[in-house]
Amino acid sequence: MAVLLREALGESLRRVRTDQGRTLREVSTVARVSLGYLSEVERGQKEASSELLAAICDALDVEIADLLLDIGHSMRPHVDDDAVVAGAAVGDADMAVLDTKVVIPAPAALAAA
Repeated sequence: MAVLLREALGESLRRVRTDQGRTLREVSTVARVSLGYLSEVERGQKEASSELLAAICDALDVEIADLLLDIGHSMRPHVDDDAVVAGAAVGDADMAVLDTKVVIPAPAALAAA
């Protein structure tokens, strides 16, 4: 079963907090979030709003972008390390992971302005 985003987020937040040697109570006080709610977020039981996530990250002195990158890497399925070709790990041909960039064009109304 795939790891849910809220679970990966909670694991990452807990890892940052414990690596800093800080308690739930300390971080919840600085972030102005209830201790119980922060605990539920760390256990992956509650979804953190963007405002709550910003407050927790500020309290932990960590950038949201760095936290999200950590979560993205932890959620990416592992691929056999048989070969690495042009930045793409290649194991089984069906399991190739390619670096891609998605470009979403602006709506026509914005492009004409």
